[in-house]
Amino acid sequence: MSLVTMPFYQRRHKHFDQSYRNIQTRYLMNEYAAKTRSSSRSSSQSSSQQSLSEKSSSQRAASQKLLSQGGTVCRLCAKRVSSEEEESEHENKRRYALVPSGRLGHRSQRLPPGQGPITYPPAPGQGRRERRMVFPGCEGRVNGIESESPGTGYKNGTLISQAAEPGKYRIESKYGVHTLEIHRANFDDTATYSAVATNVHGQASTNAAVVVKRFRGEEEPIHSMGLPIGLPLPSVVPYTHFDVQFLEKFGVTFRREGETVTLKCTLLVTPDLKRVQPRAEWYRDDADPLVTGAPGAPMDVRCHDANRDYVIVTWKPPNTTSEGAVIGYFIDRCEVGTNNWVQCNDSPVKICKYPVTGLLEGRSYVFRVRAINSAGVSRPSRASEAVAALDPADLTRLQAVRLGEDKEIVIYQDDLEGDVQIPGPPTNVHASEVSRTYVVLSWEPPVPRGKEPLTYFIEKSMVGSGSWQRVNAQTAVRSPRYAVFDLAEGKPYVFRVLSANKHGLSDPSEITPPIQAQDTIVTPSAPGRVLVSRDTKTSVVVEWDRPKHQEDLLGYYVDCCMVGSNVWEPCNHKPISYNRFVVHGLTTGEQYMFRVKAVNAVGTSENSQESDAIKVQAALISHVGSTDPTTGLHTVRRVCDCHVGSSELSTGLHTVEGLTEGASYEFKIAASNLVGIGQPSDPSELFKCEAWTAPEPGPTYDLTFCEVRDTSLVLLWKAPVYAGSSPVSGYFVDYKEEGSEEWTSVSEAPTAHRYLKVCDLHQGQSYVFRVRAANASGVGKPSDPSEPVLLEARPGTKEVSAGVDEQGNIYLSFDCPEMTDASQFTWCKAYEEIADEDKFQVETVGDHSKLYFKSPDQGDLGTYSVSVSDTDGVSSSFVLDQAELERLMALSNEIKNPTVPLKSELAYEVFEHGQVRFWLQAEQLSPDASFRFVINDREVSDSPTHKIKCDKSTGIIEMVMDQFTVENEGTYTVQIHDGKAKNQSSLVLIGDAFKAVLDEAEFQRKEFLRKQGPHFAEYLRWDVTEECEVLLVCKVANTKKETVFRWLKDDALYETESPPDLERGVCELLIPKLSKKDHGEYKATLKDDRGQDVSTLEIAGKVYEDMILAMSRVCGLSASPLKILCTPDGIRLQCFMKYFTEEMRVNWYHKDAKIASSEHMRAGGSEEMAWLQICEPTEKDKGKYTFEISDGTDNHQRSLDLSGQAFDDALAEFQQLKAAAFAEKNRGKVIGGLPDVVTIMEGKTLNLTCTVFGNPDPEVVWFKNDKDIELNEHFSVKVEQAKFVSMSIKGVTSEDSGKYSINVKNKYGGEKIDVTVSVYQHGEMIPEVQPPQQATPKLIPASASGPAQ
Repeated sequence: MSLVTMPFYQRRHKHFDQSYRNIQTRYLMNEYAAKTRSSSRSSSQSSSQQSLSEKSSSQRAASQKLLSQGGTVCRLCAKRVSSEEEESEHENKRRYALVPSGRLGHRSQRLPPGQGPITYPPAPGQGRRERRMVFPGCEGRVNGIESESPGTGYKNGTLISQAAEPGKYRIESKYGVHTLEIHRANFDDTATYSAVATNVHGQASTNAAVVVKRFRGEEEPIHSMGLPIGLPLPSVVPYTHFDVQFLEKFGVTFRREGETVTLKCTLLVTPDLKRVQPRAEWYRDDADPLVTGAPGAPMDVRCHDANRDYVIVTWKPPNTTSEGAVIGYFIDRCEVGTNNWVQCNDSPVKICKYPVTGLLEGRSYVFRVRAINSAGVSRPSRASEAVAALDPADLTRLQAVRLGEDKEIVIYQDDLEGDVQIPGPPTNVHASEVSRTYVVLSWEPPVPRGKEPLTYFIEKSMVGSGSWQRVNAQTAVRSPRYAVFDLAEGKPYVFRVLSANKHGLSDPSEITPPIQAQDTIVTPSAPGRVLVSRDTKTSVVVEWDRPKHQEDLLGYYVDCCMVGSNVWEPCNHKPISYNRFVVHGLTTGEQYMFRVKAVNAVGTSENSQESDAIKVQAALISHVGSTDPTTGLHTVRRVCDCHVGSSELSTGLHTVEGLTEGASYEFKIAASNLVGIGQPSDPSELFKCEAWTAPEPGPTYDLTFCEVRDTSLVLLWKAPVYAGSSPVSGYFVDYKEEGSEEWTSVSEAPTAHRYLKVCDLHQGQSYVFRVRAANASGVGKPSDPSEPVLLEARPGTKEVSAGVDEQGNIYLSFDCPEMTDASQFTWCKAYEEIADEDKFQVETVGDHSKLYFKSPDQGDLGTYSVSVSDTDGVSSSFVLDQAELERLMALSNEIKNPTVPLKSELAYEVFEHGQVRFWLQAEQLSPDASFRFVINDREVSDSPTHKIKCDKSTGIIEMVMDQFTVENEGTYTVQIHDGKAKNQSSLVLIGDAFKAVLDEAEFQRKEFLRKQGPHFAEYLRWDVTEECEVLLVCKVANTKKETVFRWLKDDALYETESPPDLERGVCELLIPKLSKKDHGEYKATLKDDRGQDVSTLEIAGKVYEDMILAMSRVCGLSASPLKILCTPDGIRLQCFMKYFTEEMRVNWYHKDAKIASSEHMRAGGSEEMAWLQICEPTEKDKGKYTFEISDGTDNHQRSLDLSGQAFDDALAEFQQLKAAAFAEKNRGKVIGGLPDVVTIMEGKTLNLTCTVFGNPDPEVVWFKNDKDIELNEHFSVKVEQAKFVSMSIKGVTSEDSGKYSINVKNKYGGEKIDVTVSVYQHGEMIPEVQPPQQATPKLIPASASGPAQ
């Protein structure tokens, strides 16, 4: 028996496009009748066996009769017919001796003779499904056997209650056989009936489908096994389905116009009913639409990627030349065996592809598509081939288990995973198809999956939202793929999938990368130039250039328009895949134009440009007197219009014999093909029949061109028929531009070949060529000029490429997308067709051809070319020179004698302990790869001194040496052997190279010891902050609380505001406003009981200069714009910065000329600015001033235009300030001597003395309480030398207390000083007053006067 269990409709009918459900009805009827006969008391096993033999004989005879009719039978159907007998015998034997197969498995056991039909129950956890057909009013019985426990019956999952409908059901259990009888069956009894058996070992179930059919009176009676009544049944079983098999189909047929075409096919109809004969319907293209203006029906509906509840449907769009554009499609499905079409999509689909979900597992479906435009809906397309909603991976999970000698069981792999309760998450979740309206997700079922049926739930999340939404919350998915609709346009989503069974829900799968619903293909671009040529009197040939963008093309539509009508009609109703089409059915003598558009799943392209108008007429005349012409030429000589002969010529050279010497002849040539002979050419010039005696060779002929490019072409010709007095030694090629009279030779030296590549021509120019043959006697006559050839490369021109395949074979390759079915590749060497099969082999697949070199050597050097027939001159060539051959040979040798590719050669690495590691990495190593280390021609093995290991998963081979000493100098080599591949890598460590490794190992060893105590992880380094301060930084490690850190400058302790925080591991010292006083050696020290470490940095010389440059960079970036400040000395230009020192590289420029410091212009600065002082500015100082500060790499500049109004304002302000300064210098003023407060006892003499200054001498006036003082003996004022002023008050009294003021003033101004005098009486306590202070003067302007000022 077969080890693979399949559903009955797959076992009986390999074609999935049949209605297995109706065919099964016939089988169940036969099975039911057989059981009825076997239950009869008068029947015996022997008679049953005899009946079986007779039936088998009749079937064999029927099949032999079918095969002997002489018809052609397809391989699949012939196999079906020939295996009918074996299947029938197997089916009957199965009733008596085998266990029917269920979903999860079946068992077989041979039974004793005479025992009736027995049905074994499935093993625990198994299920079995059968089908019964009962007519209304009859009795139906469902039998089963189970052991040790009674069974429970269910109808459509509901427990059957005998009390609810008395007399309807009868359930019996005898000797382990359980029977359910259904009396008075009606249509409501059509259901699935289940029996469930339970014992201590577990639970088993089986089910059967019962179908109640309509009763017909003339039918033969069906004898019930429960009641002794019968119903008549008809003489012929009324089948509801015809099984049609096409044994012979008609193919493509060619006939000449006007002849009769006969199409025929042979088919087999099952059953063969004499009263009911099938009706054959013939179709040509599509029928007219039901609604005027509606589009034609879509075509070529196909199903892909079918699974339990899912399938992808594709189709081709109709041609809408004379209708409105298609705006969408509706997809309909129909379950096989019914005529109930259900629409699958609610809104029209824009592209020619749609994922259909919601199918019922185990059922077959056909699909059709309808197109929609603004006028209406088209007719439905032809139905697709039927497809079954099955998981194709089910059969791969089957395995057979043998029980004893005569028993075996076929089970699913899932049954061995009974311990798995909740399934794992699905894996490999990805988008298998992305469209603008949906995304198809695919995934792998969990492993292990458990034996319970799996369903899936899909969740989506918009990227960035953080929330998940279940897509199929209402309906679980059984297929491992699902189409997600209703996605926001332009928004990316992520997805995850959960698996579920009756035990629960799994964890979510891994989240997919972001996926955005968008069209992965776009509408193709319009086809290129359309060329039309005559064919017959009612047809033309249309050719066009393929579009530049050919994304997943389905084909092309061709439209035609009669000149003057402006009405375009479609020429083809199905897309054609080639860029050449013969349009038939045209009107002879009319002129037509044509256009083409490309089609893919997204839609149709724009129309191409219209072709030139062409008049429809025959291109050839009939071939008189010939019934089967072959391709060739006819030669006609004009001597009284007699024919040289009617035999066709295969070449363009023909020798005409039987001529008369001295006579003159003219000739005409006519071409012929399968259709007939064309019009003859114009008569040639007169040829006089006389022998040629010239010593020079005759003219060459048959000039042809190939490999036409923008600036070059290859010219070929044939040798002259007449060679002259000596052999031809070479050829001269001449050319000229079309319309020119001057010929130019390509080269001064002749070429020995009969081909030449002419280069350095002008693109877009047309040229004419001729060839002259030469021998020892001289140069012969030139050939006839060639036809003009336009120097222009075809769009998308491809060239021959050379390469080496995976087996190391050298080849030349060429692709020709423009080829047609009739095209052929022709490979040539030196433009002679290659016929040496011992050295070359040509392989052509589709539009790709390769020329293989079997044994390449120096003799294969030369020029190779390829041309493609039935195209517009597609050709290319390749020069195989010495360098290219050597490259290809080296590559071939590398493939045939492979080496282990290395990612990295042998290298060394020094570890922190001073260990040295030698390592290399191969691209890939197999588990069987081997290697060895060789040091100074001595192999070393794994040991404590040489630790060797290999990680084959990464390809890393390494050796670690703990002690690397002077004895280890030498050459280190690793040799690898992996299958046929070998490789080795060496590293030479001798002399300086070895000393560098040894020193590094010793350094690392010392470093390791240093790091055992507190140490600097990073030594002192400096940096400049954004505030232009120098920061000394170091990093410490392996410290503890007792570790002491210090800063030293020139070995003296450098105090800081706060101690460093060693826990941070970073210590910093800030040096603000760096200057030369900060020069010195700075040290950072670490010390505790484990050891100490020191880091040193000297700020001087180059380090100090680099710091200044770094500070210059910060200052240059932060420099403010130049500002003007006017002073009494002149105009000052200032630039403010975070910090400035004169050690920075700064320059000032006036009108782009560098300014040198002088008395007139002085440059300087402070800590926060740099300035330029223009002393006593004049008109010459106008212009652009630039301040530049350099950081060693970049120059930072700030500029100011000191001219025009800016200069005038600054000059005016300077002059004003200068005058003010002069006035301030010469005004009247009190230099000193007066206090602000004076306390004196009554009766004393008060003397107030001060020094005044002014130029000219100032005027001095005293006031008391802002009133003039009258001078007398009590008050007296004295002025000496115009600068010493004093006021005396004799015998002061209390009335003399008050405010005394002195005014000093000249023409430039002055100032006023107030003195408060306090007089106390004798005997009174001296008042406590503050110590006298210098009196503060108050300015008096030059124009002010009087005490109020």
